[in-house]
Amino acid sequence: MTEKLFYNDVYKSEFNARVLSCNKNGDRYDVVLDRTLFYPEGGGQPADNGTINGIKVFDVHEDGDDIVHYISEPVEEGTEIKGVVDMERRVRLMQQHSGEHIVSGIIHHKFGYDNVGFHMGSEFITIDFNGVVPKESIDEIEKEANGAVYKNFAVNIFYPTPEELEKLEYRSKKALEGAVRIVQFGEYDICACCGLHVVKTGEIGIIKILSHQNYKGGTRIFMLAGKQAYEDYVAKNKIIYNISNMLSAKPNETDIAVERLINERNFIKEQLVAVKKQLFALKAEAVKENTDCVVMFEDNLESFELRQFCELLMERADFAAVLCGNEEEGYKYAIGGKNKEMMPFIKEANKALNGRGGGKGDMVQGSFKAAKEDIEKYIRDNA
Repeated sequence: MTEKLFYNDVYKSEFNARVLSCNKNGDRYDVVLDRTLFYPEGGGQPADNGTINGIKVFDVHEDGDDIVHYISEPVEEGTEIKGVVDMERRVRLMQQHSGEHIVSGIIHHKFGYDNVGFHMGSEFITIDFNGVVPKESIDEIEKEANGAVYKNFAVNIFYPTPEELEKLEYRSKKALEGAVRIVQFGEYDICACCGLHVVKTGEIGIIKILSHQNYKGGTRIFMLAGKQAYEDYVAKNKIIYNISNMLSAKPNETDIAVERLINERNFIKEQLVAVKKQLFALKAEAVKENTDCVVMFEDNLESFELRQFCELLMERADFAAVLCGNEEEGYKYAIGGKNKEMMPFIKEANKALNGRGGGKGDMVQGSFKAAKEDIEKYIRDNA
């Protein structure tokens, strides 16, 4: 049985303990101590990392009354060890977990929704709720959550008696037996939880809701808290200033500058499309009327432009093909036959030229992965 020292002082990082067992398990050793500060994975919170006698602890799990530490080298049973918890990691996890509780509690109070899924990833936290959180409420939820941080009140953790628990209104994902650990964040949240939390809410620092989306009939919230939220802000602030410099715009007006840039790009694209249509028409006019077959290879054409050009060529030729690409990446095609059902032709062409695609009626589109000379020869021979 392992004594859980981590519940006594979440900011204590070093301890001494006795090795109860050390068993080889594949490439690792599973170590059970008589006492530990290492928090095992549970309640949505990842396990602590750190060292035992300088050997890295890369995972920790609970097994009945024992807490098992995964390390890469053995330690001798019956000896005393020194354990050191990676407090940088633990504090980050506690900030994230405590921030999640506050956000979940606020949403539960406002809308009655339950937190039905919680994951602490390396990039952000996700929280899943069994109801749709209105988009217009997200900013207010975030503001209220940070208000709880600024109040800097103590987090209350207690074990109520069965009689007290029966009368207590608290969040819980499942029915619980035995002693129930309750974590209370003032008026904001009260929840059954086995995880580690900050001592006072001010230690969270900041809570930031990054985004949200509809998910399985409810809402998934993406958020960050604490140092990870600060680092995210620093990175994004740097990006905004880089963009503002590139656009010669004030940082708080980059969205306006980007919108203007997109409008200018769309205008240029429209002009380019118009010029290309004129070029297609001129090239088509250069083709002798009633030509049996015409094959043209062009540069930098979109799929719709291939089709437009092919349609113009079909006015001059019985069979027309326009292609764009290279032998390495393949050639996109638009192929048409005047008053001809093209699917039988293209099925065989795709087989012969490592192609894919199709269509209906007198026009087909797709791509070939073959040499330019082979493509042109096949089309002319089988038109």
